Amino acid sequence: MSGNLDELDCRKMNVVEQLYELRARINKEGVDSAVHKLYTSIKSLKDLEKKENQFLLNRDFKHSQLQSEISELERKIANDCGHGSKSLTDGLHHSLTESPERFDLMKKELAARLRDVVAVRRQIDDLPCQSEIVQYEHRLSELYAQIQGKHRQTRKYYSTYNALLEIKELMLKETSLLNSIISQFQEAFSSTDGRIKLVHSMEGIVKGSEQKLRKVQLGLQEEETNLNDLKDRYAAAVGEHKRCYSLMKAFQEKCSKEKLRCQSSK
Repeated sequence: MSGNLDELDCRKMNVVEQLYELRARINKEGVDSAVHKLYTSIKSLKDLEKKENQFLLNRDFKHSQLQSEISELERKIANDCGHGSKSLTDGLHHSLTESPERFDLMKKELAARLRDVVAVRRQIDDLPCQSEIVQYEHRLSELYAQIQGKHRQTRKYYSTYNALLEIKELMLKETSLLNSIISQFQEAFSSTDGRIKLVHSMEGIVKGSEQKLRKVQLGLQEEETNLNDLKDRYAAAVGEHKRCYSLMKAFQEKCSKEKLRCQSSK
């Protein structure tokens, strides 16, 4: 009997040590910091892409504006060439007067834009590329799967520990009961009162066992109810998955038909 108790204590210590090792490994992985770093990098990348697109739009607008001015000037020169138009001369003089100032202003603006572009490019270069982000996502998926597996294993360890603890308590009670019966057995044969006392003691033990049996049966019924509930939820989830799959398949077929129709219309 004492050997079984020692074995249970040893198994209990092994389970507790495994739980501590599992917690240390989860903390060592640093999942929270990796997820936060990834989300921050993705957000910064989107902001930088937005700034770059805005700069390109402004550049195209300025280019179109300057191109329009050049075209307008060429048109005026073509219309007024050979006529000695004073308005053309005044316009050219005015344009030549303003050109250095505008040129300096455009140079400053261009330099500022170039500095912004260089800064944005450096920030983009510092960010992880698409392949690295895919690797991060793949690694996070692996870590999530490992954490889920460790979580299930931890729950299994806790269940095993609780079961072993209950077994230990039952064995201690059985040991105490056997010792009590042995101590009362000699008295039961020596006197009538001893036999009556032994019978009452055994009846109390039987009642206690019946109460424990009813408790175990109630627990079993609750587990069966939970199992049936999980089966119903699983069946509903499977049905929903099939419905979503059918909708996705119909949507893909519809997209394919629309794509073919657009290609044929062209």
